[in-house]
Amino acid sequence: MANVTAAEKRPPDTIGPRRGLSLWQNMRRHFWGYVFIAPWVVLYIVFGLYPLVLSFYLTFFDYSFVAPESRAFVGVGNWLKGILDPLFWKSLFNIVYNQGIFIVLKNGLGLLTAVLVFRATWGGRFFRTVYFLPVLTSTMVLMIVGGYLASPTGPVQSLLVNIGITDGPVFWTFNRWLPMPIIALINTWKWFGISFVILLAGLYSISPDLYDAAAIDGAGEWSSFRYITLPQLRPQLFFLLVVDIINGLQMFTEVFVLFDLYGGADNQALTPVLYLYAQAFDRSNMGYASTLGLLLAVLIGVLTVLQFRFVSADSD
Repeated sequence: MANVTAAEKRPPDTIGPRRGLSLWQNMRRHFWGYVFIAPWVVLYIVFGLYPLVLSFYLTFFDYSFVAPESRAFVGVGNWLKGILDPLFWKSLFNIVYNQGIFIVLKNGLGLLTAVLVFRATWGGRFFRTVYFLPVLTSTMVLMIVGGYLASPTGPVQSLLVNIGITDGPVFWTFNRWLPMPIIALINTWKWFGISFVILLAGLYSISPDLYDAAAIDGAGEWSSFRYITLPQLRPQLFFLLVVDIINGLQMFTEVFVLFDLYGGADNQALTPVLYLYAQAFDRSNMGYASTLGLLLAVLIGVLTVLQFRFVSADSD
């Protein structure tokens, strides 16, 4: 009875929100909390929410920032134009072509180096540093150097000609099918360090008992890698796949450095973001550029949801 009386006399919890207080009273009570989050909220509204709302608004207009007075309402015309635009779909095809090569090479090389460093008995810290250094390289500098190395007068093509693999220099920037694979190779050298670090951390999280049990059952190196290592690295590989697809659809600097705003004479290196940039700042068509940006955002969102749905269904 004494315990009940003490509990009844206990003051109410002062941590949670007090019932019966007005909104203004609650705001005054948590004044300093609102003060500390205010900078982030203001930045998000100014640089995140406002541009998004403005972009959606501009999709319904034929609008040029050069001549804003000539703005004309077009309804869903920009959306229909974007969906039916062959250049937009060609830019998406170029990205799929590029990322199909890049994702396999980047994550395959990252997995290989992660396994080798994980099993290394000496020099592990040195190799972890060396393999990650390319990630710190500027993308613009990398593409300039990579473009020179792969150019008709560069050392790579000179070597291929000297050993007889090619009959003469190849002007790959004017070729229909070569730009995206070469860009994928250059990007692989830069970004495989990310896959290496993430997959190496995943390898350290695998319990050694699994390998010991497999060895007792007579499993070899390949069987252990296939049935233990790869399944245990599934979360890391899925994360890398999602990030690679999102970043791939936003590719800009790599092609902007080596090509014009339209990805070459045949649009062989055109990407969605490069095409969006060309519409906005070359043709001053901000309404259509906003539409392309939102279409790309919707596509990224749909692909991300589908990937999560696929992995969840496969896990069940």
